[in-house]
Amino acid sequence: MEPFTLTDGSVVLSRPEPGDVDAITQACRDPAIAEWTTVPSPYSRADAAHFVGDLVPFKWANGFPDWAIRTSYTGRLYGMVGFAPRGESAPEIGYWVAPETRGQGLATAAVKLACDFAFRSDGMGLWRLEWRAFVGNYPSAAVARRTGFRFEGVARHGLVQRGIPRDVWVAALLRDDPRAPTGGWPL
Repeated sequence: MEPFTLTDGSVVLSRPEPGDVDAITQACRDPAIAEWTTVPSPYSRADAAHFVGDLVPFKWANGFPDWAIRTSYTGRLYGMVGFAPRGESAPEIGYWVAPETRGQGLATAAVKLACDFAFRSDGMGLWRLEWRAFVGNYPSAAVARRTGFRFEGVARHGLVQRGIPRDVWVAALLRDDPRAPTGGWPL
């Protein structure tokens, strides 16, 4: 898959570039990102350079895009949203936003835009997307809930974070699901 940009007029999703390494490094040093994701901790500039230079191109080449979240085409990187393969099951969406932009709706807008692309026949052509987060990650759950994901339960030791298995919440969004908040979430 060749890299491309998506926008809904309020948020722009574009492939992260070498000029984004410092913004990624700074954001991923935030204690909340370290607590709720599987990024290396402590996070170094070399980690960000590896992500932008090696991991992102590999994922795009294999049909799993990662986008920088911006508010304009040439603007600053405020977060990331993308997809990860999960073996034979549906791909998983993942996202984070920098601390200074939380609560402004950027993550929700970015997730909606990315999900719409994932379900399009000229996009990824998916029928199901999964979301997982470590139990207790209420901000991530709120974004998934607002974008229409349905809570499915807890996977005990469902993900490993830096060598330690942790329980995760699991939710899914189907192609035909309404894109509206749902009940049944542990919020």
